Amino acid sequence: MRVQAIPAALAAAALLAVAGCGGHDSAGDASDGDASPTKAAQQATSGDFGDLKKVCGPGDAKSATAQGITADTIKLGVMSDVGFTKNSEFGDTAKVFTSWCNAAGGINGRKIEATVHDSKLMEVRQRMLEACKSDFALVGGGSALDALGVQDRLKCLLPDFPAQVSQIQNQGSDLQLNATGGASYDRYPGYYQWLLKTAYPKSAGAVGTIAGDAAVSKVIDARAQESLKAAGAKITYHDLYPAAGVSDWTPYAQSIKSKGVKGLVFLGDFASLSKLEQVLTGMNYKLDWIDANNNAYGPAFLQLAGKSLDYQNNFADLSGVYPLEKAADNPATEQLVTLFKKYAPNAQPTLPGVRGFASWLLFAKAASSCGDQLTRTCLYNAARKETAWTGGGLLAPVDLSKADAPLTCFNVEKATSKGWVPADFQPNDGAYRCNESPYKFKGNYGKPLTLADVGKSMSDVK
Repeated sequence: MRVQAIPAALAAAALLAVAGCGGHDSAGDASDGDASPTKAAQQATSGDFGDLKKVCGPGDAKSATAQGITADTIKLGVMSDVGFTKNSEFGDTAKVFTSWCNAAGGINGRKIEATVHDSKLMEVRQRMLEACKSDFALVGGGSALDALGVQDRLKCLLPDFPAQVSQIQNQGSDLQLNATGGASYDRYPGYYQWLLKTAYPKSAGAVGTIAGDAAVSKVIDARAQESLKAAGAKITYHDLYPAAGVSDWTPYAQSIKSKGVKGLVFLGDFASLSKLEQVLTGMNYKLDWIDANNNAYGPAFLQLAGKSLDYQNNFADLSGVYPLEKAADNPATEQLVTLFKKYAPNAQPTLPGVRGFASWLLFAKAASSCGDQLTRTCLYNAARKETAWTGGGLLAPVDLSKADAPLTCFNVEKATSKGWVPADFQPNDGAYRCNESPYKFKGNYGKPLTLADVGKSMSDVK
């Protein structure tokens, strides 16, 4: 997920990535739901998920092998800014996975206990220190200011299986199994190539970027401009908007029009983008394309943008996550939707939630392979062996054997007034376009933290 974190002084959610890829109600009590008895529904009561077999199930585990591990339980943490964003997607996903996995027998008979650590945007370090005292690992979460907790996580040797990462210091940091790509590689080179050379080649000479005026989003903007230029774009417009919000988007729209911008990359919250587009549409100015970024993927942006979606061309790169609106065409996604209906009927899957569920599956598969002797070293080494991880079919293949590896597949969605639909991006591998040339950043934007940075090494991990 493209992430826009925000500075410590900001008291608004304007650029907060975890604020949403689609709104939903808070999770209610588990129920049986009303899903038809499909194969997905049958798998919902077994330990199989997608093409993964016996991810969860009974066993004879009997040892207390590490912090958070007993003969009967595995204690795990989920980082979330839910107290700030009011978005419970990571907690919802944890509830669905643990309910399903425990119903199937747990992990070798051990039941999973998940605790949501509410970082409330500014309390990342406090929550990380709490997790360090109790949890075996972190799974399926994320915080906008996640760099604040990396040093402490590494000091206490806590593995991390995140749903998403925000800041470069955390992306691909040690003891992390991250399926969203390495920090030194751009996540969107194939997407930009498609926009600029295939879909709208005439737009390449007039591309603009606009980002929230915050330290971290400025870095994201700089990386985007580097990648766009590498893909053949000429940047003719660049602007920042106050992260706390804009009361009138007319000056920005007039500037975009006066500079003849044909392609626009918007690095901010989708509520602000919807307001900008309404002004542009009211001025009868149509761009060739707008990169709404995948924070917008979900029903909330569609509702806010309204009729402007019939005029402007909004796209989002899902970076290899199978689209939710096509769940019926993909067994793994269909099974995920079925599990949400069963265990969290008042919630719905979101893009970060899908990534989170895939992270839970990765943890479970690796932990199950360790048997009774479940340690952090065994867990990490087992997960690191995955060279084509798909989360049972939820994702395009991702190589997890290297901490800094590029994503090799992408898929593009288009926003319409009737819903999100796959764009005509010429997929060559099922729902995805794969084997695109990666782009490695040349600029200095920082680097992920390592165990060595805190005076530790893998030999310290038990």
